[in-house]
Amino acid sequence: MELKIYQVDAFSDRLFSGNPAAICPLQEWLPDDLLLAISQENNLSETAYIVPESNGYRIRWFTPTTEVKLCGHATLAAAHVLYKHLGYEADQVVFHTLSGLLMVQRTEGGYMMNFPADTLRHVSAPLALIVALGLTPSKVFLGREDYLVVLENSQQVAGLNPDFSAMRRLQGRGVIVTAPCEDNSADFISRCFYPNAGIDEDPVTGSAHTTMTPYWAERLGKTELFARQISRRGGTMKCKMMDDRVQLIGQAVTYLTGLAHI
Repeated sequence: MELKIYQVDAFSDRLFSGNPAAICPLQEWLPDDLLLAISQENNLSETAYIVPESNGYRIRWFTPTTEVKLCGHATLAAAHVLYKHLGYEADQVVFHTLSGLLMVQRTEGGYMMNFPADTLRHVSAPLALIVALGLTPSKVFLGREDYLVVLENSQQVAGLNPDFSAMRRLQGRGVIVTAPCEDNSADFISRCFYPNAGIDEDPVTGSAHTTMTPYWAERLGKTELFARQISRRGGTMKCKMMDDRVQLIGQAVTYLTGLAHI
């Protein structure tokens, strides 16, 4: 069996930056253990599978170790593959997901995605989080799946060298660390860690910005923000707070196309 596969660098306008995702278009679902095995073989933070469904596509996202409920960069990459390589022409793509309906539109500035906004509650920093980060943060929030840690400045975020064995003791999906951007190249910066999902540090994380955007929109008193994720590869996106939804705009470039023989 031959399976088409596309590798796309998402949240970037140039190769070798942003967050790489593998996209596999299917006509019908393969067994879950095979989907996971392909994702493990790809060895990227996410492999997304899309199957036509009603007025759009069903999309599922797999890390090398597990299926996840929401992934921004692989959703953007899937829309890019549909528009760039598969002849999709409608104004927007509707994706059916474990997190509800997600819509992606192609715009002059990139691909515009609309996601449910996360809800945050202030919590005390668990001991495992303090050990993992090597500091005691004063502002810690818990969203639906992730911890959100707010630090004082971008230098603190850039200087983190997490203890991932300690971080794996935390419940939930992962840890988002953010701070204001002092050089005015963005409104806020971040790094994102998901060792429990097999990803120590994710290069650029769309879903994390559904958690950060509500916080920074309220703190900065503005609904439109520019975000920079300062991983080694790095990436950027525009974020807009829209009631209980978050709009994200990012770009994408194709790295490779090929066939998997399974």
